[in-house]
Amino acid sequence: MQRRVLLLALVLDLLFGDPPNRLHPVAWMGRFIGWLQKRITVRGRILPFISGAGITLSGAVVFGGAAWILSRTLRWLPGGWILSAVLLKLTFSLRGLNDAAHTVEAALQNDDLAEARRLASWHLVSRDTSALTASQVAAAAVESVAENTSDGVIAPLFFYALGGLPGAYAYRYVQTCDSMLGYRDAQHEWSGKFPARLDDLLNLLPSRVTALLFVVTAPLVEGNAGKAWRIWQRDGNLTASPNAGQPMSAAAGALGVELEKVGHYTLGEGLRQPSPADISRARRLMIAASLLFVGLLTMIARGRHDD
Repeated sequence: MQRRVLLLALVLDLLFGDPPNRLHPVAWMGRFIGWLQKRITVRGRILPFISGAGITLSGAVVFGGAAWILSRTLRWLPGGWILSAVLLKLTFSLRGLNDAAHTVEAALQNDDLAEARRLASWHLVSRDTSALTASQVAAAAVESVAENTSDGVIAPLFFYALGGLPGAYAYRYVQTCDSMLGYRDAQHEWSGKFPARLDDLLNLLPSRVTALLFVVTAPLVEGNAGKAWRIWQRDGNLTASPNAGQPMSAAAGALGVELEKVGHYTLGEGLRQPSPADISRARRLMIAASLLFVGLLTMIARGRHDD
């Protein structure tokens, strides 16, 4: 892990956001998974399970291996660290998440509930948003910001710290596999089990690190660190996922709002209903937590260099 690579990657993300899909390696991962998915059987249990595991592991090797080759090659090129930073930036998306949440916030502030529902469904959540109230749309946006701070920012940087660019790219591939295969329907029930469980395993630490970062940064968004800690400890395990509820419950406590997915969970029960302003606070919480994490990683990298 190089400090200058990490810092430049963050600056590039904040300045430029994401490139078009045709240039984005995560989109390439999706096409690779889709190509393999068309060639597997969905009948029975054993063969789909083995196929799903094969898609997951083979792609992690392909993309992680490609990142390893590139990272080794760039060490020998003048200014290669700049290209390494570009490659690292492509594994996380702080600005993209912030911008997506802001569009929902703006629609709600303009009292355009239909547009807010559409934008939330398009950019942030997979649930049906057609019947959500304004506060429920705001809650969905806050939940998405909190969960994706972990999945889309903290986790890739966490695995970069552990395994360099290969670690970050292998993680993003597994995450993409889970997002495409990890459903509980007839087509994906067994082929999606392996990527879903592996994604759960890989996110055990990053999700809890993110929750702790939300606790620490809560005062920066006029929140209460003590309440963030208490709600996290009380509600962190109420979601079906072992990881999603960790940052979401900490964010609920930090913002002092109730986050409910009707029929599934209620985080921060008894707190007030969220408003559009809370989406803005959630975005600020995400940025503060991400910057703090990058700062911590930079300090660790400096310590290793000094040693």
